[in-house]
Amino acid sequence: MSIRVLLADDDEAIRSAYRIILDAQPDIEVVDEAPDGEVAVALAERLRPDVILADIRMPRLDGLELTRRLGGEFRVVVVTTFDLDEYVHEALRAGAAGFLLKRSGPALLAEAVRSAVAGDALISPQITVRLLRQLSGGGSGSGIGGGIGSSGTGGAARHGKRRPLGGRIAESERIGPVEELTAREKEIARLVADGATNGEIAEQLFISAGTVKNHLASVQRKLGARNRVGIAAWAWESGA
Repeated sequence: MSIRVLLADDDEAIRSAYRIILDAQPDIEVVDEAPDGEVAVALAERLRPDVILADIRMPRLDGLELTRRLGGEFRVVVVTTFDLDEYVHEALRAGAAGFLLKRSGPALLAEAVRSAVAGDALISPQITVRLLRQLSGGGSGSGIGGGIGSSGTGGAARHGKRRPLGGRIAESERIGPVEELTAREKEIARLVADGATNGEIAEQLFISAGTVKNHLASVQRKLGARNRVGIAAWAWESGA
């Protein structure tokens, strides 16, 4: 069965380019296009796509607000021309299942869609490198309630230090467990924060990918996290 994708961008040429790229993939189908965020919300509720590709700067309703509205129910991958840390941070806090720059290229666009469906969060490699420098204390930036290093395929990197970017997360933004995590769940959360995919976690812990998926669902429920980006943020902040 094909992955059903909804495109949201106010530039018709961009939407057409995305459609050509994605429809050429054997496992992806573009189901519709939206010229602004309000139309995208209406189409998402009617068509129930697997993934929404949303530009940040759109009329009526921008991509960040769209992600806040739909991120808990749909997998939203934010795609933008603007390589700004504040956009990355806000998108991931809002529950985005990926963040791509429009110059990332066709292969990464298709891979971001697949990663979102797999439960991973793909972030453009250019952004990942910069944010990992911040994570290791080599740069500055605002704290993040989402996370980096969770991309399962594009630009994922392993890193020993887990803490929020550029400082601690504000009290109101922190994710805290409503129920205590088990030792195994904490172990899986640490691996998510290190950028491991479900398959890599399964291989390392000698369990099935299905068991990993079940554990992640339990962790998300206990933390109140929208996706694995939120799990990574909790692991960095708590030092789990």
